[in-house]
Amino acid sequence: MDNRNPIYLAPTEIIDSNHPTIQEYATQITDGCSDPVEQAMLLYLAVRDGVRYDPYTPFHLPEHYRASAVLERGRSFCVPKVSLLCALGRACDIPSRVGFATVKNHLATRQLIEFLGSNVFVYHGFVEFYLETKWVKATPAFNRELCERHKVEPLEFNGREDSLFHAFNRENKQYMEYVEYHGTYGDIPVDDIVAAWKRAYGVERVEKWIEMFAQKEDTQLAGFEKEDVWQG
Repeated sequence: MDNRNPIYLAPTEIIDSNHPTIQEYATQITDGCSDPVEQAMLLYLAVRDGVRYDPYTPFHLPEHYRASAVLERGRSFCVPKVSLLCALGRACDIPSRVGFATVKNHLATRQLIEFLGSNVFVYHGFVEFYLETKWVKATPAFNRELCERHKVEPLEFNGREDSLFHAFNRENKQYMEYVEYHGTYGDIPVDDIVAAWKRAYGVERVEKWIEMFAQKEDTQLAGFEKEDVWQG
């Protein structure tokens, strides 16, 4: 397949790389920089640290992942953050796509583990940029401040090597383990994500989350950054 396939450069309803705020933000971040590798690094840092990681945000509708809305919200979990990073990449004419994997998180918060009923995170998201004739992975999920609190070095991205998750934290305790890859996409597969979550966490639990967010759309449920660090 031609890796400059138009689907990896074109906007979608969710990855709305043609939205004025996305275009403006991409230009602002990469101002004076013309090298795609350096542009990708700048975009990655902007999303990693500029959008706080927050797992308690709506997830069941396409608009919850729309890049321009994620940028405006300023907080979200991994999949909306990769939607934004992917949109910014396309806005800079860098072929960009999204990928997903199931991961086992050995370092989370007690409250989040109770919320999910598991330390397995299904459809964890990352971005792939096509740079210097190859696809490279970038994972912008956890912002620097959150990493510091969890005693994990912030994940860096140099535009030339895959950047996923450190296997261990600073205390040499296991942190993140990838257990299954689900492939790459030109858009956010919202229905697939919701269906996979129902299989993994139970229909009743996921429907309860959906009802909760429907009643209080985009209301922060808890201060994730202040929750109790859990090690399993």
